[in-house]
Amino acid sequence: MAAPRQVGVPAWILLPAALGAALVLLPLAGMLSRVAWADVPALITSDSARTALGLSLRTAGSSTLLCLLLGVPMALVLARTSFPGQGLVRSAVLLPLVLPPVVGGIALLYTFGRRGLLGAELEALGVQVAFSTVAVVLAQTFVSLPFLVVSLEGSLRSAGQRYEVVAATLGARPTTVLRRVTLPVVLPGLVSGTVLAFARSLGEFGATVTFAGSLEGTTRTLPLYIYGLRATDPDAAVAMSLLLVVVAVVVIGLARPGSTAS
Repeated sequence: MAAPRQVGVPAWILLPAALGAALVLLPLAGMLSRVAWADVPALITSDSARTALGLSLRTAGSSTLLCLLLGVPMALVLARTSFPGQGLVRSAVLLPLVLPPVVGGIALLYTFGRRGLLGAELEALGVQVAFSTVAVVLAQTFVSLPFLVVSLEGSLRSAGQRYEVVAATLGARPTTVLRRVTLPVVLPGLVSGTVLAFARSLGEFGATVTFAGSLEGTTRTLPLYIYGLRATDPDAAVAMSLLLVVVAVVVIGLARPGSTAS
């Protein structure tokens, strides 16, 4: 059987596509042109650099897990149920996508800070959230959660419910349908959303510095460390930026099998 013929794209599409690619790649090339390659090994293996990278990976991993625990149920409710005010709820869930991260940090600070909405009660229990590692995880989760919800909700709506209806007709309980039918069908979207959430958490800066500060070993993640180096040691800042780019590329590359499966 002959392979289906590809339609292709209009020739004029190639120019704006190339300009878009240049807009993404040229700044990376500019950064690479400033790297002092001989000094890179020493710069990225310093104690401060390793501490910042380790903290970034740990907090990004924790926030991604939190996104999964909260985001998957949220996406399921938005895609598979109907209730009054659903559009408003969806807009609220997606709000961190359009808010400047520093605004999210201020919102978190006035919620969990010492004088915040819940901060006083938490302080009375001996729990201090702001300017702690927990604050980093919350800030990253706040900005990353919508990426997982959007990706998974879109996959759920595209997949439809025909297989779920068949499984329910055959007597499967809702939890069984979710575990054996729904999640396997939308697995590529779930993997994609998880990777996006992790990558967004790894690069988070604004909400973190506002809500958690920049304390070495506690809240100074790699983006905050790079920002501090920018004024004092530009060569080190470029080297650490390169490290962050490499880590992001590796993370996205590991997710390609899941994305191509779709």
